[in-house]
Amino acid sequence: MSEASPLPKVSLTDDCNYIAAFLTFACNYKCHYCINSFESNISCRHIILRADQWITALHRLANLEHPDGLVPVTLQGGEPSCHPDFYEIINSLDERIRIDILTNLSFDPEEMIARVQPERLRRDAPYASIRVSFHPDQVTLDELLEKTLRLQDAGFYIGIWAVLHPDQIDLVLAAQQRAKQAGIDFRTKEFLGFHNGRLHGRYLYDDACSMENSQTVSCRTTELIIGPDGDVYRCHHDLYENYPPIGNLLDSNFRMDGRYRSCNCFGHCNPCDVKIKTNRHQQFGHTSVSIKFPESTHPDSTSRIFQAVR
Repeated sequence: MSEASPLPKVSLTDDCNYIAAFLTFACNYKCHYCINSFESNISCRHIILRADQWITALHRLANLEHPDGLVPVTLQGGEPSCHPDFYEIINSLDERIRIDILTNLSFDPEEMIARVQPERLRRDAPYASIRVSFHPDQVTLDELLEKTLRLQDAGFYIGIWAVLHPDQIDLVLAAQQRAKQAGIDFRTKEFLGFHNGRLHGRYLYDDACSMENSQTVSCRTTELIIGPDGDVYRCHHDLYENYPPIGNLLDSNFRMDGRYRSCNCFGHCNPCDVKIKTNRHQQFGHTSVSIKFPESTHPDSTSRIFQAVR
């Protein structure tokens, strides 16, 4: 177990709902609908932190146990297991930091079983700590079910999620039935983004993802979004589009302050930031960001829900 971080503690905001640690943008799948590339093709442009740097950075996090429940650190990407220190990061984090993993499960489950204790990736939550994404055009269902069952039988808390892409709805729903028959938790997520010229998804703010015009607004997030090099971003849009970060988790001066920040990118938001979704307690109605509009241009937007299927 690594020692405590030599850097000052970083306190989460009271409403922090999610901590996203993007270990790497590298991925061995090439999904054309990847949300990481909503507006442009993301690249592996970032320097990635070593295991010891991730440990130092994440050990700074304080008050993870909120009055309404613990906030885990979610390791993701890209495909997080593509990081060369993937298992070292998992095993070196202090146990007060609970770990979730978003993965396509392309790694060898036998290595996970040999190197990680299931309890390290288990916590009291209404959804699995290892959340596997099913991509029908990248992996066979038989292979994914076999790997998932192997980890589940070994004691890991694991489930499968799949996006209801318009071209794959029937296939995904059939896969869900097979998974349930095998005793695997398989859940679906709505497709977000454009398909055949139409925008799909439920968004709190009209025109947030229209990709047409840009507007200056004030925005704040309930998420701590950490890029592969430790940089911290206002939102997923800024992370994926390589906008300037608001700080770095290895910078001793970094603080999570939760204030509203000026943004001139409204209209080009990433769907992850503005979609209406469940929070970490699986309560529906949460949105990651809160946006304030100039009254003269968008007086009632904070109360409008936008159902996008254009």
